Amino acid sequence: MEYEIREERLTAGEYIDFLERRGLGSQYPKGRFAQRIETLVKSVPISLTARGEGHALIGVCFGLTDFAYWLFLTDLGIVRECVGMGIGKVLV
Repeated sequence: MEYEIREERLTAGEYIDFLERRGLGSQYPKGRFAQRIETLVKSVPISLTARGEGHALIGVCFGLTDFAYWLFLTDLGIVRECVGMGIGKVLV
Protein backbone atom coordinates (compact mmCIF):
# COMPACT_ATOMS: atom_id res chain seq x y z
CA MET A 1 0.00 0.00 0.00
CA GLU A 2 1.25 3.44 -0.87
CA TYR A 3 0.84 6.25 1.62
CA GLU A 4 2.06 9.78 2.23
CA ILE A 5 3.36 11.22 5.50
CA ARG A 6 2.73 14.92 6.02
CA GLU A 7 2.72 17.55 8.71
CA GLU A 8 -0.86 18.79 8.92
CA ARG A 9 -3.50 19.90 11.37
CA LEU A 10 -6.53 17.66 11.60
CA THR A 11 -10.00 18.91 12.39
CA ALA A 12 -11.59 17.62 15.57
CA GLY A 13 -14.12 15.72 13.44
CA GLU A 14 -11.38 13.97 11.43
CA TYR A 15 -9.55 12.92 14.57
CA ILE A 16 -12.70 11.73 16.35
CA ASP A 17 -13.61 9.66 13.27
CA PHE A 18 -10.08 8.21 13.22
CA LEU A 19 -10.29 7.35 16.95
CA GLU A 20 -13.62 5.60 16.44
CA ARG A 21 -12.32 3.58 13.47
CA ARG A 22 -9.17 2.66 15.40
CA GLY A 23 -11.02 1.88 18.62
CA LEU A 24 -8.92 4.39 20.59
CA GLY A 25 -11.64 6.80 21.66
CA SER A 26 -12.18 4.95 24.93
CA GLN A 27 -8.73 6.02 26.18
CA TYR A 28 -9.97 9.60 26.56
CA PRO A 29 -12.24 10.84 29.37
CA LYS A 30 -15.88 11.08 28.22
CA GLY A 31 -16.55 14.49 29.80
CA ARG A 32 -16.44 17.27 27.17
CA PHE A 33 -14.80 14.80 24.76
CA ALA A 34 -15.41 16.76 21.53
CA GLN A 35 -14.37 20.05 23.13
CA ARG A 36 -11.14 18.53 24.47
CA ILE A 37 -10.28 16.93 21.12
CA GLU A 38 -10.85 20.31 19.46
CA THR A 39 -8.32 21.87 21.85
CA LEU A 40 -5.86 19.00 21.32
CA VAL A 41 -5.80 19.20 17.52
CA LYS A 42 -5.49 23.00 17.56
CA SER A 43 -2.75 23.11 20.22
CA VAL A 44 -0.40 20.15 19.75
CA PRO A 45 3.01 21.35 18.44
CA ILE A 46 3.73 18.26 16.28
CA SER A 47 0.91 16.85 14.14
CA LEU A 48 1.85 14.24 11.52
CA THR A 49 -0.52 12.14 9.44
CA ALA A 50 -0.31 9.17 7.13
CA ARG A 51 -2.74 9.31 4.21
CA GLY A 52 -3.51 6.38 1.95
CA GLU A 53 -5.66 5.88 -1.14
CA GLY A 54 -8.20 8.59 -1.74
CA HIS A 55 -6.58 10.79 0.93
CA ALA A 56 -7.88 8.41 3.64
CA LEU A 57 -6.43 9.05 7.10
CA ILE A 58 -4.62 5.84 8.10
CA GLY A 59 -2.19 7.06 10.77
CA VAL A 60 -1.67 9.88 13.27
CA CYS A 61 1.25 10.99 15.44
CA PHE A 62 0.99 13.90 17.88
CA GLY A 63 3.87 15.14 20.00
CA LEU A 64 5.00 17.77 22.45
CA THR A 65 8.49 19.20 22.11
CA ASP A 66 10.79 22.03 23.11
CA PHE A 67 12.26 21.87 19.57
CA ALA A 68 15.74 21.53 21.09
CA TYR A 69 16.15 18.42 23.24
CA TRP A 70 13.02 16.40 23.80
CA LEU A 71 9.94 15.04 22.08
CA PHE A 72 7.10 13.31 23.91
CA LEU A 73 4.66 11.38 21.72
CA THR A 74 1.16 11.86 23.03
CA ASP A 75 -0.73 9.90 20.38
CA LEU A 76 0.35 7.32 17.83
CA GLY A 77 -2.28 5.30 16.04
CA ILE A 78 -2.71 3.34 12.83
CA VAL A 79 -6.00 2.00 11.45
CA ARG A 80 -6.33 -1.75 12.03
CA GLU A 81 -6.10 -2.65 8.35
CA CYS A 82 -2.63 -1.07 8.15
CA VAL A 83 -1.04 -2.32 11.38
CA GLY A 84 2.22 -4.15 10.71
CA MET A 85 3.09 -2.20 7.57
CA GLY A 86 5.70 0.01 9.25
CA ILE A 87 3.62 3.20 9.10
CA GLY A 88 4.00 3.83 12.83
CA LYS A 89 7.80 3.59 12.56
CA VAL A 90 7.82 6.10 9.73
CA LEU A 91 5.59 8.51 11.69
CA VAL A 92 7.93 8.30 14.69
